[in-house]
Amino acid sequence: MNTTALTPFAEDILHGLKSDEKHIPSKYFYDDNGSRIFMQIMKMPEYYPTGCEFEILTGQSGNILDSLNFEGPFNIVEFGSGDGMKTRQMLKTFLDRKANFTYIPIDISQEALNALEKNIKTALPDVKMQPKTGDYFDVLKSMADTKVPNLFLFMGGNIGNYLIDEAKDLLKKFNSGMKKGDMLLLGMDLRKNPKIIQKAYDDPHGITKAFNMNLLKRINTELDADANLDQFDFYSFYNPENGEVHTYLISLKKQQIHSNVLDTDFSFEKDELIWTELSKKFSLDEINKLAKSTGFQVVKNFMDCRHYFTDSLWIKQ
Repeated sequence: MNTTALTPFAEDILHGLKSDEKHIPSKYFYDDNGSRIFMQIMKMPEYYPTGCEFEILTGQSGNILDSLNFEGPFNIVEFGSGDGMKTRQMLKTFLDRKANFTYIPIDISQEALNALEKNIKTALPDVKMQPKTGDYFDVLKSMADTKVPNLFLFMGGNIGNYLIDEAKDLLKKFNSGMKKGDMLLLGMDLRKNPKIIQKAYDDPHGITKAFNMNLLKRINTELDADANLDQFDFYSFYNPENGEVHTYLISLKKQQIHSNVLDTDFSFEKDELIWTELSKKFSLDEINKLAKSTGFQVVKNFMDCRHYFTDSLWIKQ
């Protein structure tokens, strides 16, 4: 096997499934099919984050604009923009308020960006857009000489998918690509009744299970493997003591998966787990500490009426 020719996905699967504690990085959920499944998740009644953030951006975007204090034109740069349905509410308010901005959505999925551009342009034909496909930091580097201020968006609670040290590293990288006075609007899920959180991540419709099973489909397709999806199950649990949701795939039998691309076998014991996702829920105190430790200051937390979720506005120090 020539490991120098492997894709990042292949390398991470090789490492993750050969580890003593098997894992697959959650960023690999979002191929085109995974992005479609996640759009279904966002429409589930149990999955409250989408509705909460939609409420915030529908009702408080004017207050968010007032909190920016930008003079003249500015960019709105969104990391992992998805289909843009929530962001559209903010853009509409900003347009209604005669704000002079260019919307720059960034996503690794071209299909998601195509859907986003169609959605936004159909609803808001006057919005200026410059969609960019690729890695966040590659795009940030390409914008290094931009003179106008930027509002960066990292919505949907995505920061909760990172271990705390990884979250700090990511936010420091965002910070290093920003100018002093640039701002970051960060979607963050808040701690609440554990039953509400549990239902959101272990839905009765089987959609979250399909989202996780799609990782095995990717392995089969992209690594020419022979995983039998019927021999795996899905499990999720929330720990209210540390605010963390963990999700897993479970091997239902002692088995092996062979990948022709990797020219290797992956062995699984019966009931062995593959960790697929972390989703961290934050307290307001944790948010303040995270901002301070990564070179930001919290300007304001914009919350839904139930205080389930916040779009936290930070400024680069």
